[in-house]
Amino acid sequence: MKSTSFWLGLAFFQVLNGYAQTGSPQEPVRYIGGETIDPTLHEGRLRYAIGTENRQTLRANRTHPETADDHGWTYNHASNLCYWNGTFYQQYLSNPVDEHVAPGQTLVMTSKDGRHWNKPQVVFPPYQAPAGVKIPQGYKGYMMHQRMGFYVAPNGRLLVLAFYGHTEDPFGKGGIGRVVREAYKDGTYGPIYFIRYTSHANWNESNTSYPFYKKATDAAFVKACDDLLKDPLMTFQWYDEDNGLDGFYNHKKAGQALSYYHRKDGKVVALWKKSLTALSSDEGKTFSQPVKVPTLVMSGGKQWGQRTDDGRYALSYNPIEQTQYRFPLVVVTGDDGILFDHMLLIQGELPPRRYTGRWKDFGPCYMRGIEEGNGNPPGNDLWMSYSMNKEDIWVSRTPVPVTYRVKGTVKDNFDALETEGAIPDWNIYAPKWAPVSVVETPGKSGKSLLLADQDLYDYARAIRVFEEGTQVTTKLKVYADPTNTGLLEIDLTDQYGNRPVRIRFNEKNQLMATDGSTEKVLQSYEKGRWYELEVQTKATPDGHYSVKVDGKTVLEKAQLAEAVKSIERLSLRTGPYRNLPNRQTPNETNDPPLPNADVPTSPTRFYLDEVVIGK
Repeated sequence: MKSTSFWLGLAFFQVLNGYAQTGSPQEPVRYIGGETIDPTLHEGRLRYAIGTENRQTLRANRTHPETADDHGWTYNHASNLCYWNGTFYQQYLSNPVDEHVAPGQTLVMTSKDGRHWNKPQVVFPPYQAPAGVKIPQGYKGYMMHQRMGFYVAPNGRLLVLAFYGHTEDPFGKGGIGRVVREAYKDGTYGPIYFIRYTSHANWNESNTSYPFYKKATDAAFVKACDDLLKDPLMTFQWYDEDNGLDGFYNHKKAGQALSYYHRKDGKVVALWKKSLTALSSDEGKTFSQPVKVPTLVMSGGKQWGQRTDDGRYALSYNPIEQTQYRFPLVVVTGDDGILFDHMLLIQGELPPRRYTGRWKDFGPCYMRGIEEGNGNPPGNDLWMSYSMNKEDIWVSRTPVPVTYRVKGTVKDNFDALETEGAIPDWNIYAPKWAPVSVVETPGKSGKSLLLADQDLYDYARAIRVFEEGTQVTTKLKVYADPTNTGLLEIDLTDQYGNRPVRIRFNEKNQLMATDGSTEKVLQSYEKGRWYELEVQTKATPDGHYSVKVDGKTVLEKAQLAEAVKSIERLSLRTGPYRNLPNRQTPNETNDPPLPNADVPTSPTRFYLDEVVIGK
């Protein structure tokens, strides 16, 4: 007769070897798609989630802080997002140079449309202990940490939260406690209170800098805090900062950086770093034993999951096991919150890191969407917040349903779009100093797409996915502003990002194109004048392409720069193609800031109009 330990061991072996029932506590979620990333490329050879708009909301600036946060701090990370009172709120923590090195503070930015953001405002300043209270032995200073930033209470109040602790380890005994204040509709904030002291040390109202929330005279604010403390799902996000030694939690096992969503069957799916997941059948009061899902490849970055406005589900993460290199940022989607498919790009860009610092990992990471109950912006979009290289803060908007294919002819003239508004079906990469926007058309009526750029180390980029094909005609009109000093690179690419067709307007007023491995001058161009380009591409392994300018052939049957089987994307950039840094680039270095990174460079301004792509 087999012993109990034998059967337990067999069950564990079966879980490890793929016998777990998908959707059960042994495997709450599963990625069933065949797509994986090529780690040698920023885009990973993935297709794009069509229409995703990535916009930088904070560009760190050490020597001209008035253009950024007024402080000049260059470690910015751990952002959170909510939507309340018709306004986006984006929170992040900030240190002068390094992660987990004092001082630290938390800031909030706001926006009405998710595209134009106000300057950050400090909501939790660097901690100052009361007179006579010393830093505990083994610690060096004070810092902020947060796994959760916002809570929209049942009574409609918006609470902003963060966690004070000691450097260099704010967890457990290094913690002090969680602070809270209210965001008011007029843009101001209420007093700071502690809502919960860490259970790992003896901090209380007598030896900390802010009063306990029960001392507040606003009864509705106190009620909002009480409701939060009674919400087991919201407060479970606090677990890895304070494990609840006082019995605050019913469960004692969890991962780091929780996100969660409700499946269609009502069960709650918990997601943590390092591919850990669990299930709850009682609204978060208890959870199953966390298990590592082998089909979700990730490392020390966060993962995000939610139900989307189309009734489906999305998971977002960095699909790589190297903690120091957190790129690209992807999304997978599914119908039931259990099975997920189609790995697609949310963010395939990786600009240079301008400032070195401790643990400043490369890439777009620590993504967070809008937690259940914390608002739902107008439209059917998946919104997420993330940091880039742990120094800049970004926001992404992906239309749902999430798609990656286009059928039929593309015809875009931008005339019906709102100035400075959304750009449907285009994938937009827009740093603060390199925006992409709909504007009034220069030299003629209507509207057009402007790619502007004054960032020495980044560029504006716009991508239009079209129907995959081997015989493709691409037409577009391009206008270089009279003030323009930069370049515009135009690529036609396949689904993997290979660039068989490469055309560019260079800084010397020349229109260039590649013929195989050789770049040729097609003709000169004038600033302040519209040019119509027509590119006819035979996208096959032995294919070629031809170029017409204003109806005149300037390049005929040029050899493709790379052999491909088809093409499906039009890409425009105000800078050269890049694939550095890569996964061999040293991460923990102590280099000076990149030269002239804090000042705008001379302007690049190209307009795009009347894009037609078809067979």
